Amino acid sequence: MKKLFTKDKQNRTNVKQHELKKFILKQIITNLNFSKIIRWNATYRLTDFQKSFSKTHLSNRCVKTINKKTFHKFSNFSRTVYFKLVKLGMISGIRKSSW
Repeated sequence: MKKLFTKDKQNRTNVKQHELKKFILKQIITNLNFSKIIRWNATYRLTDFQKSFSKTHLSNRCVKTINKKTFHKFSNFSRTVYFKLVKLGMISGIRKSSW
């Protein structure tokens, strides 16, 4: 479990570091005020980026169970863990209504 969390943390830091560089290169490519050579070099550099540095490569996981299929974005827990915490009253402001 610790390996998955450390690997995920490392992937997120890599994406964060390279996000600004990708944004700048994309802006250079779309800006017609730059010469063709500069825009071509920017497209070449953008293709050299690894796929592991993209946002789509990241996957959200539950903090307790490392399950990524039933992950909720508003809380960092999976659906089953979230309902258990609500039943125990650990999450304030949410009560059992009809489930």
